[in-house]
Amino acid sequence: MSDSATMSVRALHRTDLPKLSLSTKAAATVLAIVAAVALPQLFHVIGAVSGQGTMLGVAFLPMHLPIIFVGLIAGPAVGAIAGAAAPLASFLLSGMPMLAMLPLMMVELCAYGLVAGLLREVKLPSLAKVVIAQLAGRVVLTAATAIAVFAFGSSKAVAATWTSDLAAGLPGLALQWALIPLAAYWTESLIAKRNH
Repeated sequence: MSDSATMSVRALHRTDLPKLSLSTKAAATVLAIVAAVALPQLFHVIGAVSGQGTMLGVAFLPMHLPIIFVGLIAGPAVGAIAGAAAPLASFLLSGMPMLAMLPLMMVELCAYGLVAGLLREVKLPSLAKVVIAQLAGRVVLTAATAIAVFAFGSSKAVAATWTSDLAAGLPGLALQWALIPLAAYWTESLIAKRNH
């Protein structure tokens, strides 16, 4: 690699982020899983009380919030582990997501956490990182859905992954755009103060 290419790559790398200890990463993983299990339950309760049913969970994508956030804060391993484990923990505790959707959600959330984590040290606005993670997760979900559909039948489900799910989840995407960058900034500032 040439010197100019090396300098270009270094220019994209953040060096101001504190290194996190293994115990901090473990705690972040557990907290993200707990939040990713608890938030959908909260949305389901609010939906039941308000007569919306499960539509609030579909619209606001509450399980995605802590997974993308923890990836941005704690890195790719934490994001991927929390993303894969959260749907499984939720299924074991509540029966949700449905068994047929469980592997797809595990793959999708793992991708969200992994990509957000890979972007942790990249010099980009947090909002851009969130959008990139969202797109990557959706692409991975579409690929996983296509594999499942072609293995088990009906090709209509692949198109539905992008159209109906994306349209229904627009409020959740907007919520992620608003909350995750602010929470990431606040958390990084808090960690930096604690380490000095």
